[in-house]
Amino acid sequence: MTIALLFLLAVLGVQALEVPGDLNGDKVVSVEEVAAAEKLVQEGKLSADEVEEIKHIHKKYPISITDSENRTITIYKPIEKTIILHTTGYEPLLVLGAQNKLAAVTSTAKELYSYVPGMSNKTTIGAYNEIDYEKVIESKPDIVLAYRCKPEVEEKLKLADIPIFVLKFSETDKFDKEFRILADLLEKEDRADEFISWRNDYLYQITTQTKAIDPKIKVFIATGNGPWGSSTNGSNSHDTVTAAGGYNIASEISGEYGGVTVDPEWVIKMNPEIVIAEAWVEGEPPSNLTGYNMKSPDNAKQYLETLYRNEVLKETSAGKNGRIYIFHGPILLGSCSSPIGICYCAKWFYPEVFKDLNPDDINKEYFEKWLGSAIQRSMGISD
Repeated sequence: MTIALLFLLAVLGVQALEVPGDLNGDKVVSVEEVAAAEKLVQEGKLSADEVEEIKHIHKKYPISITDSENRTITIYKPIEKTIILHTTGYEPLLVLGAQNKLAAVTSTAKELYSYVPGMSNKTTIGAYNEIDYEKVIESKPDIVLAYRCKPEVEEKLKLADIPIFVLKFSETDKFDKEFRILADLLEKEDRADEFISWRNDYLYQITTQTKAIDPKIKVFIATGNGPWGSSTNGSNSHDTVTAAGGYNIASEISGEYGGVTVDPEWVIKMNPEIVIAEAWVEGEPPSNLTGYNMKSPDNAKQYLETLYRNEVLKETSAGKNGRIYIFHGPILLGSCSSPIGICYCAKWFYPEVFKDLNPDDINKEYFEKWLGSAIQRSMGISD
């Protein structure tokens, strides 16, 4: 048997096998198969790197991991090629320093994260809402990450033997668990531990001070999803505002995927003291207001003026007291950057309580330490 294994390894080579070192097709590298590989190294027929890869697979794999929809998949070898379908999934992978594992990206993510080293050269698979699944399959990823599992999408990928794995990264209180799952998939556990510690230190600093504030300041989150779209429970925007000590006036309205549409008269009745208008990348209204590559705040200032002239918002406490803010939406959307969003909101909500807090410094630290990019300004955040 050992002789046969040696022969197959020598003829096929490690990289020709679906799972390097596995010769009997069960996707598991046995002790005997490791011994066969070591024998070939001694004979100069396998490289030291190839046998180390086989040993690693034998030691760590297979592993079974459960996703956010309580579905379990089994991984038999290190994941080298990944595709992410939803925008909220990119930043966690980038923070883990695993952009080299992206087989292709959405055009939305490529534009949004163009400042991250390695992103500008990635092949695209269409915009986040217009995925080209033929290109996804052509990219031959080991795994596809998604916000939710659509049966029609899963069926397409299943035919190509590509597993789909759900990790949402849209709710702050679930972030640690989902982030560690992604780290396990990508073998980035140490990096995950370090980032979670950094992130939670800032969250703790804010939440311990806002928890005791009563009553909470009333906040209206304008998402740009339709003329009166807002965020409710189940969205990261809601979580960010809540952690910063705000009361989201739409929090008790039921909505699909954390989004709702409200009546403008209801907004006047609720009389928010703060309005946060989320600004998005090109193609999403309102767009071209904020972002890493913005050269001037002029567009944001002009849009802010229209908000103060709005027939509804000008009747609210926020409109009357000059407390309408434009916020770079992806900071509110991505759970990785939640501490940044929370710090800015806390500073806006309670300037006296957080007079010594400098969100710009935290923003800069996040970009330079975790995304590997020198920040140019405060991401176009305006008030």
